[in-house]
Amino acid sequence: MYPDNFRYTKEHEWVMVDGDTGTIGITDHAQSELGDIVYIDMPKAGTIVEKGKTLGSVESVKAVSDVYAPVSGEVIEVNQKLAGGPELLNQDPHGAAWLVKIRLSTPDEVGQLLTAGEYQEYLGAQD
Repeated sequence: MYPDNFRYTKEHEWVMVDGDTGTIGITDHAQSELGDIVYIDMPKAGTIVEKGKTLGSVESVKAVSDVYAPVSGEVIEVNQKLAGGPELLNQDPHGAAWLVKIRLSTPDEVGQLLTAGEYQEYLGAQD
């Protein structure tokens, strides 16, 4: 369920790194906890984000939840599909419903994140 080529945070975000670009999203666990997602607020391209700081927010019928940057860098692309269809996050959180792409400023941060196995162990410990 959780792709092995992604790295994860304990706040339920993921990042997939390709070269110096990190694609960021929220995990399947996060979307299922939120319920029906109705609105997404993400930064504009050019915004500098810092690991562990708020990147944006996801609003569901239950609550508004902050999304935290798993790594630091500059936002280079925002997923425009989500503006008109935030519910895509409920349907495909690890695929088409990525949130932003950033140019990594500190690639070493990726190694500090959880592997898929570690993330699933963390989820198991939460239940």
